[in-house]
Amino acid sequence: MSSERVSVVIPTWNCERYIAQTLDSVLAQSWKQLQVIVVDDGSSDRTPHIVAGYGDAVTLVTQRNQGVCVARNRGFEMSDGDFVCFLDHDDYWFAWKLERQVETFRRQPQVGVVFSGFALWLPGPDGHPAPDTLADDGDAAADPLASDPDYSGWIYHQFLIDCWALTSTAMIRRELFAASGGFDASLAYSEDWDLWLRLSRSAPFVKLRSVSTLYRQHPEQGNRRLREIDYRTRLLEEAHARWGLASPDGRKIEPQVFRRNLARYHMQFGLHHLEHGARAVALRSFARAWLLHPGRLRYGALIGATLAGWRPRTASVG
Repeated sequence: MSSERVSVVIPTWNCERYIAQTLDSVLAQSWKQLQVIVVDDGSSDRTPHIVAGYGDAVTLVTQRNQGVCVARNRGFEMSDGDFVCFLDHDDYWFAWKLERQVETFRRQPQVGVVFSGFALWLPGPDGHPAPDTLADDGDAAADPLASDPDYSGWIYHQFLIDCWALTSTAMIRRELFAASGGFDASLAYSEDWDLWLRLSRSAPFVKLRSVSTLYRQHPEQGNRRLREIDYRTRLLEEAHARWGLASPDGRKIEPQVFRRNLARYHMQFGLHHLEHGARAVALRSFARAWLLHPGRLRYGALIGATLAGWRPRTASVG
């Protein structure tokens, strides 16, 4: 067994309800060469007190509230592992997660990032996550290290379609993350997607088929907030302008696929804003969607319906 050290960086802010369960899942890992760093980003609840209760097993760093990117980057600066993982403060790992990823790196030394599938941890009737989502079926796989070829190798072109790598599932070679400059603190959203786009230009990825992580769903999640800027479409447009549509190995997506996908994101952004009454933002987004994909009648219909005063009860993602 090799002795590679894994640094686990957990940025947190006001997460007293979930942080202990997250930390317990890290400390229960079968891979024991661990460094666990929690960066508290100015919590006003009991989160720092709970983390401090773990003693020497966890390094607690406190700072004034500066956002998740600053917290993650600070945690990395304090780390010394051969590999680094950035775990969200409300997610959960199955016990074999790190061991399988380290073994994958050992077998494929050219790889820069190993990530995996995840399962949504949905709330039960009382509002808390349903306990049956803790069921671990990962060991049922015939080959625990089996990978998904469509999302392994040079996959920059895949990240032009969607952010396939959930941050909590990934493990990154230290030198690769250091060379990237880390998370972009100017981004309030899609900062993880931005990182994957940059890293996927520099190194191959591997996606393990097994589900290693539970992605907790609750009303306080950052991706549920209304934002003035459509970070997704801006990020993808900038990546396209800088690097084009092809991965370093030549695999690519076609221009019409990229445009139609971008149109879909503009539509989603518009529907989310229209749900909250921001009609002008919605109209701009629907117009951009229609210009990118004029053959999709729905976009024109949404413009007309919005001008007529229609407003959805819940945003659609069709």
